[in-house]
Amino acid sequence: MNRTLVKAMAELNEDIVIEEVKSLIKNNVPVLEIIQYLQRGIESVGKNFEEKKYFMSELIISGEIFKEASQILRKEFPLNTSEQGNFIIGTIYGDIHDVGKNIVATVMKSNGFRVIDLGTDVATEEFIEAIKQYKPKVVGISCLLTNCFDNLRECIQSIQNKGLRKDLKILIGGGPLDEYVRKYVKADMLCKTIQETVRYCKKLYRLD
Repeated sequence: MNRTLVKAMAELNEDIVIEEVKSLIKNNVPVLEIIQYLQRGIESVGKNFEEKKYFMSELIISGEIFKEASQILRKEFPLNTSEQGNFIIGTIYGDIHDVGKNIVATVMKSNGFRVIDLGTDVATEEFIEAIKQYKPKVVGISCLLTNCFDNLRECIQSIQNKGLRKDLKILIGGGPLDEYVRKYVKADMLCKTIQETVRYCKKLYRLD
């Protein structure tokens, strides 16, 4: 394990993160391995946030650092995103947070999924149209605001009312979400970690 990269990501040291990523690339370290190091650092950021050692600003910074590192990786290692199935992701309308969504999108791409990223503040109709167009087995909806739980519930209910839930699983993710919220909004799965998301999707696509 590259402890330097993990520590730098956890401590939000952008210069060292970028330096280490470039060094690992030069040493032919696999892209998935590099992403795993970054993930571990981000997990530490999330833990510090939960323990109130970090605040929302640190979460945003970690997302920006991850995004910059990801751009370097994509440039050096074009990722195959069309082999293993479509994965739609977006942040529910009323919520403009994108850190977690962007991380999940990047990791899903690195695992061979074709990711359709709808962005933030995504209206119900946008999810519905994307589902009709791309016919995924899985849709991921991010929500970090407690006052958007009803939006999440409405969106999922509307997808069901359109008859699109038969062969579709809906995942939800975000800091304030728990099993109670999952049941309230009628989602199929609550994913608290990126690894859970990848494992769940691979199982649905029979890739594990």
